[in-house]
Amino acid sequence: MQLTLHQKDLIRRYLIWCYKTTKEEFDRIERYFTQLKVDRHVLAKLRAGKDYKKTPRSDAFRKLIDQFEEYMSKKERHVLEKKYLDPQHTDVSPQYLYLKHRLLAVESAIVRFLGKKEKDRIRKLYEVEMTERILKAKDNT
Repeated sequence: MQLTLHQKDLIRRYLIWCYKTTKEEFDRIERYFTQLKVDRHVLAKLRAGKDYKKTPRSDAFRKLIDQFEEYMSKKERHVLEKKYLDPQHTDVSPQYLYLKHRLLAVESAIVRFLGKKEKDRIRKLYEVEMTERILKAKDNT
């Protein structure tokens, strides 16, 4: 299939839009699972520190750590409800499955119409954009 340069540009923009919107929605669920891995590591380090041991001022410090652990538990419960339909976490929600497979299909379309290198470029553009959003955000500091 021969495409004009203009058609390729339009397809590229559309596929970037499809990738961005699908990936954002998919990441709204997936990011919590990766965050929880990091949170567990941070919690373990906090509890392993010498300031966590019993000292006169450690009660308030331990209370803050306990609050962090409760925050983690709420986050985990929330995301498990978004991804799974059952308490055993075996029946994946249709919305999650749709997003997962749509993202794979969009990536496949990028490769089909633009090539593997362009798929990698689009993925990197997305990661740069998301990182810049985090660094520029003022409301979550």
